[in-house]
Amino acid sequence: MKPPAHPLITIIREWPEIDFDFANTKMTGDLYIIGVKGNVGSMRYGRNTYDFEEGTMVFTAPKQVLLIEKGEHSSNYEGWTILFHPDLIRTSELDRTIKEYAFFEYAVHEALHLSEKEKQILNDFVHHIEIEINQNFDKHSQELIIANVQSILKYCQRFYDRQFFTRTNLNKDYVVRFEKYLKEYFASDNLMDKGLPTVAECGEALNMSARYLSDLLKAETGRSAKDYIHDYIIEKAKTLLLASNSSVSEVAYQLGFEYPQHFSKFFKAKTGYNPTDFRNVN
Repeated sequence: MKPPAHPLITIIREWPEIDFDFANTKMTGDLYIIGVKGNVGSMRYGRNTYDFEEGTMVFTAPKQVLLIEKGEHSSNYEGWTILFHPDLIRTSELDRTIKEYAFFEYAVHEALHLSEKEKQILNDFVHHIEIEINQNFDKHSQELIIANVQSILKYCQRFYDRQFFTRTNLNKDYVVRFEKYLKEYFASDNLMDKGLPTVAECGEALNMSARYLSDLLKAETGRSAKDYIHDYIIEKAKTLLLASNSSVSEVAYQLGFEYPQHFSKFFKAKTGYNPTDFRNVN
């Protein structure tokens, strides 16, 4: 491939033919990658596989690991890929806000599916970036490139919200499964054996990433996965405090807290009472 016209960002619309079998190849890098892809075989992120033949949009942040499971490759697909180094946005507002775009942490099978109209909206921004990259640089070039990248991310956030909305029936099933998982977890010996459940563990149980699970729940219920977990902890704590003679320290350990003072601080933050006062007033 030709060297990129800009040292920190490039756009690839057609990949060259590569005489290399990518099967079972793990790859990572130092770049942000935003791409509309199709006909590039199967890729896996974590335990999950997604087939890109239909064409979807994915996002990769620096240091994330991707595994290509099949050695399929084609340069003939409609799409584009933006690759940019973190230094491109280092001193910009986007550097401070890019971590707010949770889809960089979604798994591959949680990719964004675009309508034709949505594709065209994004294509326009990509075209503007290409113009800036391939013309003579001036004092406005960097700012305009970053503004268009940021616009792509903002529109993708809107499109993900649309995807959550259009999949609401499927998502409600996930909400029910998530609540069932928490109920069974807190009713079992897992609290004593494994400690408090994490959002990542809940996501793994439902075959999705932690960020995607939280965003899905937020879209459906207005509450995050962490909010749900905290509610279950408080309800379980109230039951143990009022229905047993266990000390506050014993209750803390039964709930999976390593240190009783952490439990007391958490309980007061959520209820306004420390555990002893709650037991006394009830």
